[in-house]
Amino acid sequence: MDLSHTTIALYALGAGAVGISLAKLKARLELSKAKHPSLAGHSRLARRIATLVPFYEYDEASFFRSDNPPDEIATRRRAAFARLSELYRERYSQTAKLTADVKDDISDVQFTDAYRVPFQYSRFVREHLSAGVFVQASCGATISDLDGNSFYDLTGAYGVNLFGYDFYKECVERGVERVRELGPVLGPYHPVIADNVKRLREISGLDEVSFHMSGTEAVMQAVRLARYHTGRSRVVRFCGAYHGWWGDVQPGVGNPVPARDTFTLKDMSEASLRVLRHRRDIACVLVNPVQALHPNGSPPADSALIDSARSAHFDRAAYTQWLKRLRAVCTERNIVLIFDDIFLGFRIAPGGAQEYFGSALPPTW
Repeated sequence: MDLSHTTIALYALGAGAVGISLAKLKARLELSKAKHPSLAGHSRLARRIATLVPFYEYDEASFFRSDNPPDEIATRRRAAFARLSELYRERYSQTAKLTADVKDDISDVQFTDAYRVPFQYSRFVREHLSAGVFVQASCGATISDLDGNSFYDLTGAYGVNLFGYDFYKECVERGVERVRELGPVLGPYHPVIADNVKRLREISGLDEVSFHMSGTEAVMQAVRLARYHTGRSRVVRFCGAYHGWWGDVQPGVGNPVPARDTFTLKDMSEASLRVLRHRRDIACVLVNPVQALHPNGSPPADSALIDSARSAHFDRAAYTQWLKRLRAVCTERNIVLIFDDIFLGFRIAPGGAQEYFGSALPPTW
């Protein structure tokens, strides 16, 4: 009798273990199906593959022949590049010299200089085409370097300067004059903060306001609060979306620490909603509304902004419907839905993306 009871107990334990394993396998398969099929959706795999890509670079002999062109084309390329290099030396001499003087002292300059051009071509380009990183004046929508060259700022300082530089110069001057007596005191607030908070709440319709030095820090704080209040650890982001330089929202290649608690799922996908419905460890979902222009695609780079090579397809109705469904699932599962409106701000509507994508969206974001 005891032996039969023991056997039954073992069978029960075995059945329970199999049931747990099947449940985990089902959850794993659902998650895999919801992840974007590209390397961007599989950060660990992307990191492994990146280690297999050998480093190589083109010297002067192979730089103009990397795609095996006819000799005539390679010769024309070399001559045109030489003319461009000479033009750079003449036009940007002072700016380039100061950049070279401080390059070894500023880590950021070394990073941006190395990654502006694909690594195979980078060294040769850096040696011959250096316009520098310094500017000394701005006017309207233009900036000027140390050599007096004027450039149109096509990105508006990546969207920070919406009205041109002169408008913000005046704002800064008025702001400095208003708080001159207080100076750089850290901690206590100047009374102007109370008025700013009131205005921001009236414009946005939000219940509270929190001030941060950057969008990255704002996202970090929002995720931290979501994890604290839900008691969960997982963060969901959608493929292609940018949420700052914090490691937890930049998994994959370039991140020295694996982002084990971050899932990169497909935007506008039923499979992603299924994962949110079934998992119990998701603290928050991050949405960058600018992805409505290119779901699951990376943000446009500087080159795309300049030459208009990037194509965008915007279906406002479809993306609104997606956000409504996402909102419903997050509410059902007590998952914090975080809108990262850093890029868009108040530009598309006073209430941000929430207002723009329709009053049908509950105002509790």
